[in-house]
Amino acid sequence: MWRASVLTLFPEMFPGPLGVSLAGKALAAKVWSLDAIDIRAHATDRHRTVDDTPAGGGPGMVMKADVLAKALDAIPNDDRPRLLMSPRGRPLTQGRVQDLARGPGAVILCGRFEGVDERLIEARKLEEVSLGDFVLSGGEVAALALLDACVRLIPGVMGKEASAAEESFSHGLLEYPQYTRPPVFEGLAIPEVLTSGDHARVEKWRQAEAERLTKERRPDLWAAYQARKNPEKGR
Repeated sequence: MWRASVLTLFPEMFPGPLGVSLAGKALAAKVWSLDAIDIRAHATDRHRTVDDTPAGGGPGMVMKADVLAKALDAIPNDDRPRLLMSPRGRPLTQGRVQDLARGPGAVILCGRFEGVDERLIEARKLEEVSLGDFVLSGGEVAALALLDACVRLIPGVMGKEASAAEESFSHGLLEYPQYTRPPVFEGLAIPEVLTSGDHARVEKWRQAEAERLTKERRPDLWAAYQARKNPEKGR
């Protein structure tokens, strides 16, 4: 079973959207498990304090290393990677998601306030993960997104395994445009090639469209894709 443990100040936020649709059905069927751990339960004072003022001064508060260490250490020491959702972490990619989904699960720490005491990150060897170049109120929303991306790749969760292999980023490209009935919507028709019945033409069109969209919208992905296709040019 793929196991997720999430350390948070707001355990009531979980499973949230992961409790419905395919992820929710798989959770109920015990295809995967989710344990939301209240960090405050590991505080030692009567006020259940989890944060303090930043060393060196400055605004906001910082999550305390000792409390977080107790919360992390209460989780059985296993082979699951320990992640910290952080805007300064490495950007999450589909490749990393696939690696996580193939593993035993993940332990995810959700930061709040101005961040987490750096000594905790170093001492517990946390892998910092970012969803992008923006800041959220806390790591919970980011953790939900990461878990959703992983859970849908667990065998038995998605209805059609092939769909996971054809979607955006699986081959380094954005996904090609999708259409369905009616054949004409507000004067716009489905491209003729998709109704031709010629599967070879359809595949060629989809590849060309995926390349066009990636080149137009994500030059970073396009450059990486071109480098993989033509490795000699990068030398």
